Amino acid sequence: MAAGVSGCIFCQIATSSTSTTLLHSDEKVVAFQDINPSALRHYLVISKEHIPTVKDLQKRQDDYTLVSHMLDVGKSLLRRDAPQSKQYRFGFHQPPLNSVNHLHLHCLALPYTPSWRCIKYTSLGPLGGFIEAEKLLQRLKL
Repeated sequence: MAAGVSGCIFCQIATSSTSTTLLHSDEKVVAFQDINPSALRHYLVISKEHIPTVKDLQKRQDDYTLVSHMLDVGKSLLRRDAPQSKQYRFGFHQPPLNSVNHLHLHCLALPYTPSWRCIKYTSLGPLGGFIEAEKLLQRLKL
């Protein structure tokens, strides 16, 4: 997998080539606010490595560890920034419904704003749609 892909906005953010304010950065991931938020708080946690989509992840320890780390980062950010929220959602859009071809975890502190935005975060079962991070982790577990 490529370390960075020219023209990929998330690769540019991951290498600090944009003015995007990072909420978190470590050797594996960076986190920032979604440019078009769908909830009270809406963050994205992206891998620094260019992995196009969840379909590119496999049942192997490295992929499981990465997704687990992304989820931990998202949970800690929302607990810190939206402790009043009663419900959180964490997950990924699956092709063909993903907007950017770079693995990114949506971290949402509900309620949705506006409320109809919940439609974007619906699982479509075998057709894809939105997959909860925990469900993806089960799929990746060895």
